[in-house]
Amino acid sequence: MKKIILAALLICSSFQLYADKWDNKTAELKGKKILVFTKNGEGYVHDNIAANVNMFQRLGKQYGFKVDSTSNSTVFSTSDLSQYDAIVFANTNNKVFENEEEKEGLIQFNRQGKGIVGIHIACGTEREWEWFKQMTGGTFDFHPPLQKFNVRVVDDQHPSARGIPPMWEVEDELYIMKEMNPTVRVLMVSDFSSPYFQHSKPMPDTFGSTFPSVWCNEFDGGRQWFTALGHKKEDYSDPLFISHIVGGLQWVLAKKESQISIAGKAQWISFDNP
Repeated sequence: MKKIILAALLICSSFQLYADKWDNKTAELKGKKILVFTKNGEGYVHDNIAANVNMFQRLGKQYGFKVDSTSNSTVFSTSDLSQYDAIVFANTNNKVFENEEEKEGLIQFNRQGKGIVGIHIACGTEREWEWFKQMTGGTFDFHPPLQKFNVRVVDDQHPSARGIPPMWEVEDELYIMKEMNPTVRVLMVSDFSSPYFQHSKPMPDTFGSTFPSVWCNEFDGGRQWFTALGHKKEDYSDPLFISHIVGGLQWVLAKKESQISIAGKAQWISFDNP
């Protein structure tokens, strides 16, 4: 047996770490206030936006939270933004912010520890803004034709995955991303392994025959949850999809675990290596 001694010197006298960064707590929705943002820049606009807004309005009545919706980005440069607990980017696409003041408003909202939800082509929003792309977790690249495929749950402990079948058959656009933030917690992946899956462009093999489609993160002080699903307007009346959305919203609204301070000192850790 060969023993390897690893010396680790912690330079700081103390440091902070999360007790459990990836907690699965959910927030009580009653009394919260949500902004559903629907602006699209120049380019393709999905026909599901009205259904998306209607879904959140129904959920607000069901769970007792207030819902405002707007396609006017000027709200991000005003103090009105601070009244909201979460912002939903509801199939926003392309360039949606008019100036740096609006962008800074979103940054500060996020840094206050508030929640941001992105649905479907929200990942195609502000494709040139590095902060937004990191916050969303990935940038839209392309998708094969609308068709049926399976979404596999890889983290069934997350609220947005509870009650979802381990292999969830959907009819949707299977989004392929670029510039993915490696800090995201992947919750579900889209599976294109079927020999009947149609695509005219080569599919990436980064994750084998799957690609991340749902994830969450804690980036720059806030909480974010994104789903690539939700292309069809009919999705926003589907109980399973709605449950998926509610779980994501509850997660971004839940307070993060408190931080624990521990004393730093030199530590010697030994491993046995045969």
